[in-house]
Amino acid sequence: MAAVAKPKLAQTLPPAAEEERVRSAGLGQIVVSNAPAEVLVAYGLGSCVGVVGYDPTNKVAGLLHALLPQHRYGEKNLAKFVDSGIPQLVLEMEQGGALRRQVIWYVVGGAEMLKLPGATSEFNIGAKNSEMARQVMAREGLTPRAVETGGTSGRTVKVAVRDGAVIVRTLGRDERKL
Repeated sequence: MAAVAKPKLAQTLPPAAEEERVRSAGLGQIVVSNAPAEVLVAYGLGSCVGVVGYDPTNKVAGLLHALLPQHRYGEKNLAKFVDSGIPQLVLEMEQGGALRRQVIWYVVGGAEMLKLPGATSEFNIGAKNSEMARQVMAREGLTPRAVETGGTSGRTVKVAVRDGAVIVRTLGRDERKL
């Protein structure tokens, strides 16, 4: 008796998932990406402000990690300051393929990290950074979808280039989507 060959079954395997890559915006840096597998992140936003932009049509994400509210004369790093960093972020996103009118904006950080007895608000850099972000965005015609600033805890913010999901982790709390 001849052996009956078993029919071969077509294997339908899902395509290999593209590995997620993290790109960090360090202190005074801007990162911009249109690579779907990338996630942009700013770790440890204390008094610093993280400004996130995402163009959902062209899938371009950008992230600014600014330290101080106002640009200082002679300083070449525009991303170090909120007032010069936000326009620079817009420019770099446009150069990466984003259309300004389509970008969705978020502002995160600006915590009061040094609470000294008897200290004035002069030392609250977080509040100054947050206020400068509000002023610059208003002047530039940029309306944030969500703002999570203030308090006394540091935060980490990340944005997924694939879908624009913006996730915030506040020290001592779970992550949450904005």
